[in-house]
Amino acid sequence: MKEATRRSARLLFAAERAAGTLPATALEDAAVVRAVRSDGTPPAPVRIAQRLAMKRGLIGYERTCAVPFDNARRAALGAAAAGPPRFLVRVDEFPHYRAHDEPGRYGTEAFAPFHEILTSAGVPYLMAALPTLATLPLDPAAEGGRALDAEEIATLRALGADGVAIALHGYDHRTRDAHPRRHSELSGLAPRVLQERLDAGEAVIEGIGLPRPRIFVAPFNRFDADQYPLLAERYDVVCGGPETVLKLGFRRTPLWLGDAVYLPAYAPLYGGAAEVLPAAEALIAARRALWVPIVLHWGWETDRGLEDLRALAATLAGHAASWDDFLAAVEASR
Repeated sequence: MKEATRRSARLLFAAERAAGTLPATALEDAAVVRAVRSDGTPPAPVRIAQRLAMKRGLIGYERTCAVPFDNARRAALGAAAAGPPRFLVRVDEFPHYRAHDEPGRYGTEAFAPFHEILTSAGVPYLMAALPTLATLPLDPAAEGGRALDAEEIATLRALGADGVAIALHGYDHRTRDAHPRRHSELSGLAPRVLQERLDAGEAVIEGIGLPRPRIFVAPFNRFDADQYPLLAERYDVVCGGPETVLKLGFRRTPLWLGDAVYLPAYAPLYGGAAEVLPAAEALIAARRALWVPIVLHWGWETDRGLEDLRALAATLAGHAASWDDFLAAVEASR
């Protein structure tokens, strides 16, 4: 068995390993090995077909991730496999990547109600933190931007004090490609340049008094497959999303991939709160005791009035996992 497969199996049974209730042979069970095996990056035609299948609803989180993982747990544990899901809530991003150009719509004041809804419901979450802001970030030819202002710095510090985990979200969120389907801050960067951007972003986060991020969230959910090893060397967890499928292929989540845990989120758990809610309710009702990644965008929820978010927060209360607990499980599975 490959070491990445063994690590992924340990992560799947993190709670049982911590409690000392995991049967000695569980990690070797054939259903477990099949569920957590991570193959190489598929060729481009396969990745394209997978992305199209996702858009058509033929593959997605429930059918392609939750069911195989849950079946593997039940094969190893029987009825003891059932339990509440552990939702890992990720939020993109603060400051909002359009805050420089639209401060009234996406500035610090607009963000505050979103944070209040989640924290008042007791829902821990991960914030993808943006170190600097670009002017016209969707225009690769544009120039200019600014550093974080005093209110943004104070908000990020307050998030850390409130227990929100902080991930690095690139450097300035400016795309290097104008085509909407190829938006990426990172794709095409040479390793040295990528390292420099990551160094600069981390320096900003640490410079305002927050810990060095252990989790990475790529702007636009896009980076090149050959950039993943560099990211995995630096971070314990590398996040992804639907867009990452065209680069790395569709992979179950979370799984160890190289030196890090790869944690993409897929529909219907990547989207607006209204779409996420019924999927979360179904996972709770089915008692799928899995790490379940959810991705929300506070700008989307603010634009939609926040009522859907309130309903989702009430459902996630008591089921959302601490990212510190997840990172501890990642470390224990290493």
